[in-house]
Amino acid sequence: MFHTARPLFWPMLILLLAACSIAPQQDARTFKDPLIWPQPPDRPRFAYETVLRSPADIVVESGQDRLRRQLTGMAVSDRPVFEKPAAIVARKGRIYVADIDTHSIVVFDVPRRRLYRFGLRESGELLKPSGLALDAEMNVYVADVKLRRVLVYDSLGLFLRAVGGPEDLVRPTGVAVSRDGERIYAIDRSDGESDNPRVLVYDGAGKKLKVIGGPGSGEGQFNIPLQGAVAPDGTLYVLDSGNFRVQAFDRDGKFLRAFGRPGTSLGNLARPRGIAVDDEGNIYVTDASFNNFQIFNADGQLLLTIGQPGHDSKPGRYGLLNGIAVDETGRVYVVDQLFNKVEVFRRLSDSEGQRMLQRAER
Repeated sequence: MFHTARPLFWPMLILLLAACSIAPQQDARTFKDPLIWPQPPDRPRFAYETVLRSPADIVVESGQDRLRRQLTGMAVSDRPVFEKPAAIVARKGRIYVADIDTHSIVVFDVPRRRLYRFGLRESGELLKPSGLALDAEMNVYVADVKLRRVLVYDSLGLFLRAVGGPEDLVRPTGVAVSRDGERIYAIDRSDGESDNPRVLVYDGAGKKLKVIGGPGSGEGQFNIPLQGAVAPDGTLYVLDSGNFRVQAFDRDGKFLRAFGRPGTSLGNLARPRGIAVDDEGNIYVTDASFNNFQIFNADGQLLLTIGQPGHDSKPGRYGLLNGIAVDETGRVYVVDQLFNKVEVFRRLSDSEGQRMLQRAER
């Protein structure tokens, strides 16, 4: 079951993202009512909120900007800032997106209404960022496939240190971190030559502690592991894409359980690409074949699916899903690589969902 967010944080974040927001996008204006999931007669749990893809979605015009627009007709750019968006994380109104082709991390800073990027300077330069994680201090962990290491930055993008390296990692596509930053998990997909998919565990200082897994389909083994996420209780969830499942491990890497199987039915996995865990321990998985994301509880029971394939960039319609994130308010952020967008879904309180249901039944 889903529960409402904490009473103090929920209204504050609603006001923050509403006041700072993002004007409704053109592709959403044909919808008379908010897009909601699930549809009546079930009580709605999530509603489409907005889309992020360009400076125009977040940047506030200064006086100089307004003057330039009046004189030249040039407004804040609505051109997509992404070229190939992949992983995503979000917390405290900051949304970080790994953009592979620009070799950078794009940041939508909602409280300050600013958009910037980092990973371009010589110190902390990125080559192919593919995985993202955040700890409780808002330090940003970036897995870089070409550098074969995890780079750590502060919340504004100042480079702090590197973890791992070519001596340990072959093709790190994902990274996960515990809330206290004392466990860093590098998801190493490996490649055809080494064929040794695994997860490397480091402490907060970057010391390698152990290795989880190896090739195979047994418990604790991997076939194309792509991404990982750590739950509030410290459980590590690894998206074992080639085995069409999610595996769970304790803080020290002991196998706990797994769920998922190949297929085309609800709850199955076909081409899983991204994974996230919310503060209640529910697991969110994007699938680039179904072009939806599915929400499971900690036992692997399917709770809800959101989205479907689409040939145009309407809300809830996707061409190639990739990363997914859930912030402390319960908002879900999902990356569509084909349409170069991040869509945001708001968790509805019980009363909001009930009102929407009553309105739909009239």
